[in-house]
Amino acid sequence: MAEPSEDWTGYDDDFLGIPVPLPTTLGDEEVVELAYPRFTVTLETARRFAVVTGVNVDGATLHDLERRGDWDLDPRVAASDQAGPAVYVDNDLDRGHLVRRRDPGWGTVAEAREATAATFFYTNAAPQAAGFNQSKELWLGLEDHVLAYADTTDQRVSVFTAPILAPDDPPYRGILIPRRFWKVAAWAPADGELAAAGFVLDQSELIDTASTRAISPLGGFRTFQVPVADIEQLAGVDLGPLVEADVLDTATARPAAWKPLSAPSEVVLG
Repeated sequence: MAEPSEDWTGYDDDFLGIPVPLPTTLGDEEVVELAYPRFTVTLETARRFAVVTGVNVDGATLHDLERRGDWDLDPRVAASDQAGPAVYVDNDLDRGHLVRRRDPGWGTVAEAREATAATFFYTNAAPQAAGFNQSKELWLGLEDHVLAYADTTDQRVSVFTAPILAPDDPPYRGILIPRRFWKVAAWAPADGELAAAGFVLDQSELIDTASTRAISPLGGFRTFQVPVADIEQLAGVDLGPLVEADVLDTATARPAAWKPLSAPSEVVLG
């Protein structure tokens, strides 16, 4: 496990060459901002989960490293403010990375190893239904798809991800399990204008806290491309310039018409 370091500078607002500040919460909940190598986690201590994460991804220098890392609590935060290992024992819940393990793994090999290891703090995790299906695989690959689309520039993307911390999320072992997650990817096309795309993953049909397994065998993951403005409202975060940079036609893309996705080719990026 990587040990927290004062040298960890976290998310870089100017990484894309256009200022894109880390989103901030619109509520008055107590939060703690934690810097890691090339990413930042804003932890909402009452819910014990991140309300915002932001990572800078340099696709041109990404390394494909073997999976290394053991999940651990971040010593900079009280254990009672983190959803730790007890949440994931004897059930079908995965420790779902918010910032993907691979995303900060760029630069030198040593830098990449340190950054990927740092993604294994519980502050960067949230419960997700176990097992892969097509929709979950799509969710995990959205960053790669955006990077491939942006390869006419320098393949730089900033990605923001977090659970939607709704007050009516189902209770389980002293926490509330998020039913939905949001993601916004931002990049700077050759024309110099900021571009962004927003997505929501819905696992509501898979969560059954009345069951001893905590996971319902029915339903599945559903992934949608949605207006960034809708994410701002649902998640209670200020997404700043990302709302105006949305590649969707927000005049016609209403919440009732969220675009369900089954393959990367269905994503609208420009």
